[in-house]
Amino acid sequence: MNEKQAVMTEPARETGEVERTRAERYYSPDVDILETAEEIVVLADIPGADEQSVDITLENDVLRLEAKVAERDPGERRPALMEYGIGPFARSFLITDDVDRKGIEATVRNGVLRVRLPKVHEARTRKIAVKKE
Repeated sequence: MNEKQAVMTEPARETGEVERTRAERYYSPDVDILETAEEIVVLADIPGADEQSVDITLENDVLRLEAKVAERDPGERRPALMEYGIGPFARSFLITDDVDRKGIEATVRNGVLRVRLPKVHEARTRKIAVKKE
């Protein structure tokens, strides 16, 4: 991988460094980041999310993924085990100049958010032909 990665996760912050203005708890979705010669794909697990509940913004080179997911209503059933939290999700990524900002696309299906970050043409991997002298 080259020195300049196209997507980097925001560095972890010390507990006292960030103050929240909202009292609600945010969950950080697990993500996979896949890279090809043409693009970078961010896959985020956001159980219960649909296209109406997801909000993606790009400001000052920070790509922010947010989703508001409603609490589960178990009805008369009492949960015996709950392994993941339900509520608002948020995760941020630093985007470098290798990403074509105008070409970013996002889809969500079955609680998995897919954000496609196409690379600018100059940053794409290309094969260099070697000729005999």
